[in-house]
Amino acid sequence: MATLPPPTTELSADEARRIALRAQGFLGAPDRRTGVRGVLRHLGAVQLDTISVLARSHELIPYARLGAVGRKTVDQAYWTPGSDGAPHAFEYWSHAACILPVEEWPHFAFRRRAYRARPHWNHDLPDGTYDQVIKQLRAEGPLTATDLGGAKKTSEWWDWSGTKVAVERALMYGEVVCTERRGWKRVYDLAERAIPGTLLHDELDDRECLRRLVRLAGQSLGVGTRADIADYHRLKGEQVDAVIAESGLVPVTVEGWGKPAIGRSGAKRLAGRVMAGDAWADPAALESTPRGRHRTTLLSPFDSLVWERARTERIFGFTHRLEAYTPKPKRVYGYFAMPVLAGGRLVGRVDPAREGRTLVAKQVTLDGPKAVPAVAQALVEAASWVDCTDVRVERVDSPELRAPLTLELSHALG
Repeated sequence: MATLPPPTTELSADEARRIALRAQGFLGAPDRRTGVRGVLRHLGAVQLDTISVLARSHELIPYARLGAVGRKTVDQAYWTPGSDGAPHAFEYWSHAACILPVEEWPHFAFRRRAYRARPHWNHDLPDGTYDQVIKQLRAEGPLTATDLGGAKKTSEWWDWSGTKVAVERALMYGEVVCTERRGWKRVYDLAERAIPGTLLHDELDDRECLRRLVRLAGQSLGVGTRADIADYHRLKGEQVDAVIAESGLVPVTVEGWGKPAIGRSGAKRLAGRVMAGDAWADPAALESTPRGRHRTTLLSPFDSLVWERARTERIFGFTHRLEAYTPKPKRVYGYFAMPVLAGGRLVGRVDPAREGRTLVAKQVTLDGPKAVPAVAQALVEAASWVDCTDVRVERVDSPELRAPLTLELSHALG
């Protein structure tokens, strides 16, 4: 006999937006006591990327929530071990290459097992290299790829040396871990040495791992569709379907969000049980109305508030894509256009650069005159954070807003 679906909460689009903002740390007073590590644990994953314009993405993400926290403080929070020598975080493949709270190590056992069972790889691994890398790490302690013998065979970024292939594969398998970076270089160590003994195991079965990650994604999103939840840690739709009824998340209906696209096998499993809503929410997020101060800030394109394009369009009515890998003549908003968040809305974009101690807004897109003060505020705060004393605007997509923006900036800069 089929179980009746649980009662479904109905949310307006505005309520869902506010729940999402609070869950992501942009609505309400931030918990400054827990600082950067608190942001990491709250989000569950902070994406890494090589692009550095104002700062690297993993620095921009806590800045967007906490304000002008020092960049050295950010790096130290991620990579400095505790007084007991245990790390606070490790790097692994989640939404992409991400910094993850160290206590989540056991819950990625399902992915480590999948990588070990993978039949083919893009890079060839020379005979004996894998064992040599493990032997060298065991004998010499934590090492970078350069220390191990070199990251690349040529200057091409993708042309990895055999050593680099081996150590990255060991990282994916879980035999090696990265809990520290020196500059921008990963420091590799044996997982058996770096991960606390209580966490160093692959005992959890796939279902338990997935249940945990689905719940964490729901908590970090506040409310999300099946696709949103799957995308957060890059799970497959069928993996979400298999465990969502046991995850602790509750079905909700959100005005204007429509019904999820569920494959035939997922529909069979869920039929008659949990098909009541078109989205899922963290029950704690539904207990009180989201209130408090909104952050005004520039957002990294890799920020988890906006990293999924369809969700960003659904929640904010704002279409955004990273154009760094788009040929320059085809870019619309710029190389690293950063959305501007203000009042719980996305009100524009800024493509920034730095020239000495000047923050250059190479291209600014504004959602009307009301966005001018917020964009000016976001630019001035960002400039101060990266030690710039001036802001220069090069291009404004709406020329009639250039003078008001310049005036607002001059007032804010004093």
